[in-house]
Amino acid sequence: ESCTGGLIASQITSIAGASKVFPGGIVSYSNAMKSSQLGVSEALLQQHGAVSRDVALAMAQGALRVGHADVALAVTGIAGPDGGSEDKPVGTVWIAWGSEDHLKAECLVLPFDRQAFQMWVSALGMELVRRHLLGIATMPSLIQRYCKKAH
Repeated sequence: ESCTGGLIASQITSIAGASKVFPGGIVSYSNAMKSSQLGVSEALLQQHGAVSRDVALAMAQGALRVGHADVALAVTGIAGPDGGSEDKPVGTVWIAWGSEDHLKAECLVLPFDRQAFQMWVSALGMELVRRHLLGIATMPSLIQRYCKKAH
């Protein structure tokens, strides 16, 4: 997790019995943590920026490897209220999810304040993992209704 600051892990561990299926999470808020904890290369971060498809996928791959996990979820984005640019406005998020042999990534722009952005990213990420586990290929309809697909 980057832009959610640990909210996804918090929501998972709020459920009794989560320890049976959730080994842990990494809050890689800084680029240094993305590199040291998840193995995201400095070159990748320099070339594409932290909020990018390549970095989100590298974070998910690192989480699968480090966590010895079957499924990973990685999020990296710009929660605001500042930090955005013309190419990557506030509200931009890359979400990567899936298993080692089937990782996906999606970029969205969420039109919400910081707290709502973090809640939406967390909920969307968990929904994408749920759909992955159930073999549902379609994106949630609420993405089409409330979010702008980017890139």
